[in-house]
Amino acid sequence: MAQVKTAVSLDKPLFEQIDTLAHKMNVSRSRLFAMALEDFLRRHENEQLLQEINRAYPDEPDPAGQTLRQGMRRLHRKIVEGEW
Repeated sequence: MAQVKTAVSLDKPLFEQIDTLAHKMNVSRSRLFAMALEDFLRRHENEQLLQEINRAYPDEPDPAGQTLRQGMRRLHRKIVEGEW
């Protein structure tokens, strides 16, 4: 896969946290940035998908359906937030 270099300006405290984490994880800063952006994009895609689903099914379900939907939202949130 072709790679592209880019420059990013960061506040020094954030840079230092990133540098420390990259060292702890034994990855380069570039790899850590790539991992973080991949995660951000995956979360954004999941949020977009959820919005599309909600637009496709705008009607309110019956009480049992509402309970199921609340549980599914909690599960989806955990998946999106990486707690799954």
